[in-house]
Amino acid sequence: MKSRIKKVISFNFIIIVIFFGYYFLNTRYDFKIKCPFYTLTNLYCPGCGITRCLFALIKLDFKSAFSYNPLIFIMIPFFLIYYLYLVYIYIFDKKNNIINKIPKCASYILLTIAILFAILRNTEMFRFLGPM
Repeated sequence: MKSRIKKVISFNFIIIVIFFGYYFLNTRYDFKIKCPFYTLTNLYCPGCGITRCLFALIKLDFKSAFSYNPLIFIMIPFFLIYYLYLVYIYIFDKKNNIINKIPKCASYILLTIAILFAILRNTEMFRFLGPM
């Protein structure tokens, strides 16, 4: 169990260092990774604005974070809860019971929501859903 805790801590530390390293490069040197989908199609994908959303959350600017990507902003608590649940299962070597309890259609519903969000944010009527 101790080795699993060390692995989780190491993994999280690496992710945090990469994230804040990118944050530093982005704020100090204007280093940005462009969305390949937007670059190729000139359309917003469901993830466009996620980096700016996360950077705004670091500054506790919730209004801006929501305006950059409303879908991701709303989904972050669910992702965090699910991630913590998976870490708990990994550390304590439990059986992953939640996968058996969640219907397969839940992933299809999330995929459908993401696709609809991407379509809507690229229409003129819902232009406000695009990253501001």
